Amino acid sequence: MNYFLTGMPGSGKSTLGRRLAKHLSLDFIDLDVEIVKREGQSINQIFAEEGEAYFREQEKEALFKVCRNPNEFVLSTGGGAPCFFENMDFIKGQGLTLFLNVSPEELCRRMWSKGQSNRPLLKGLTKEKLTSNLREKLEDRLPFYTKAHLEIKGDSISLEEILERIKR
Repeated sequence: MNYFLTGMPGSGKSTLGRRLAKHLSLDFIDLDVEIVKREGQSINQIFAEEGEAYFREQEKEALFKVCRNPNEFVLSTGGGAPCFFENMDFIKGQGLTLFLNVSPEELCRRMWSKGQSNRPLLKGLTKEKLTSNLREKLEDRLPFYTKAHLEIKGDSISLEEILERIKR
């Protein structure tokens, strides 16, 4: 069984994905890391030099390539990955999808405390604008995210909570 963690930037997809993969003795794959490897430049550079449309195409190609992997895995999608090119419908057919639903206020707190307010689509925003932007993005993306097999909601989602939901 493959597992796909979806949700907004800062929701814990990579952190919890690594822990889940270790617990299940599966490979962990971060889709953004795969794109950086393929492109030979950072996500910020790709956005700046090629634009979002190009990035989303590369994201889709990387997603499809990862899913051809014969080994089972846990994948952390990029925050926008499920929202383009019917990617969410595709990954639902490839394994179990989990939506980590964290509040915009908590996402902002995490990004701000880790200095992650320089993400391509959030760069240069004040804390208030960042929270507002995250709220709008979450609202726009909810129709895609809520297609996931499981939604885990809360500002402090734990591995134990994920495992319990998977068991049920």
